[in-house]
Amino acid sequence: MEIQSAWDLVNSPEPYPRAIPILMKHLKKPYHPKIKEGIVRALTVKEAWGVAGSPLIEEFLKISSQQTNAEQDLKWVIGNALSVVADDGVFEEIVDLAIDKQHGIACEMLAVALGNMRNPRAVDVLMGLLNDEEVTGHALIALGKLKAQKARQQIEHFVEHPKPWARKEARRALAKIDKITRTVNAVGSPPVQNPL
Repeated sequence: MEIQSAWDLVNSPEPYPRAIPILMKHLKKPYHPKIKEGIVRALTVKEAWGVAGSPLIEEFLKISSQQTNAEQDLKWVIGNALSVVADDGVFEEIVDLAIDKQHGIACEMLAVALGNMRNPRAVDVLMGLLNDEEVTGHALIALGKLKAQKARQQIEHFVEHPKPWARKEARRALAKIDKITRTVNAVGSPPVQNPL
């Protein structure tokens, strides 16, 4: 595979696990935000899961809310990458960033990242984020991914949310929770409360 820029990887249908360490090295360099965006998007792949989380968080923290629109866009792209590659090794950092309102819409995808976590606290954090209009829909997505039975009653309130997108995500989350409950009941076992 011939590569001229990170964007070539972003548009490639081929996996590129050997490029991940090189991309992470370049992530730390002071490139223009659009070049850095290409690097971040190229790291938004399953091959970077568990290894790119910490370096991406470092880059996320370098961007303050007073910086340019291009840099703010980059911050959202980094949050999106974290929704794919973050694992429980960066759980505490993701929680801290997701609940910090100074990060604005960049927090949206951090809520989704919590939906990939196995830490039982993820559900509690996401239930708290449901009250933040900036990330409500994304928290609903994550709770659905976790099939969080514990959050079912709170999610039900969002079926009547003023935003159609939040209503749709609430219905999807409830469908996932109900499906797992039906599956458990069909096997003949008593319903097991998902710790998440």
